[in-house]
Amino acid sequence: MTDTAELPVLFFDIDNCLYPKSTKVYELMSNLIDKYFETHLALSQQDAYTLHQKYYKDYGLAIEGLVRHHKVDPLEYNRKVDDALPLEDVIKPDPALRSLLLSLDRTKVRCWLLTNAYVTHGKRVVKILGVDDLFEGITYCDYGAEKFVCKPNPEMYEKAMAEAGVNDRGKCYFVDDSGSNVKSAITFGWTAVHLVESSEPEPSHKMGQYQVRHLEELRQIFPQFFNVEGKENRS
Repeated sequence: MTDTAELPVLFFDIDNCLYPKSTKVYELMSNLIDKYFETHLALSQQDAYTLHQKYYKDYGLAIEGLVRHHKVDPLEYNRKVDDALPLEDVIKPDPALRSLLLSLDRTKVRCWLLTNAYVTHGKRVVKILGVDDLFEGITYCDYGAEKFVCKPNPEMYEKAMAEAGVNDRGKCYFVDDSGSNVKSAITFGWTAVHLVESSEPEPSHKMGQYQVRHLEELRQIFPQFFNVEGKENRS
């Protein structure tokens, strides 16, 4: 039997990575965040937007700025923002994504989720996509923790390795649509793939060791992780 602790781990971001940006989940989420800022901080629409963008830039998550500076209850925020998203209306099961994940040889690589969202949102998305059973676990930003840890902070990659049970950074592979997250992962010692959809402009310079337009390209980048064509793990 293969010792799973010795296997490489392929970490996948969730939002705008496992589903396309054309679903506009990010826009829906941004609108709810702006409204939260307006309501709870008594700000104008423009001021709410400006502060939201500042906190996102400074901390990687708007919620971290809210907790640091305004004593907002992060779990209440999650209920009114992420958990309030009408995901079932915009995300659908993705047979092609499922087929890609089933094609990964689980005797050669393990699959793990790595998201800055809270656990309820992350699990909800992969369940709607129809791939929740194809990942061993999920590392998420714990909104209930005393200290937030999220990408691109190196502590998030340490957390992911600990939770996935992998000790060797050289065995960690990562796919994310965020250039800053990819760049940070590479600095940390991981192998990273930057997903830049065909509808998005080419970055001025490459952020990862690899850049793809679609997750299907992982077959060409990491052929060692995939089954022979035509064979799938029937999970």
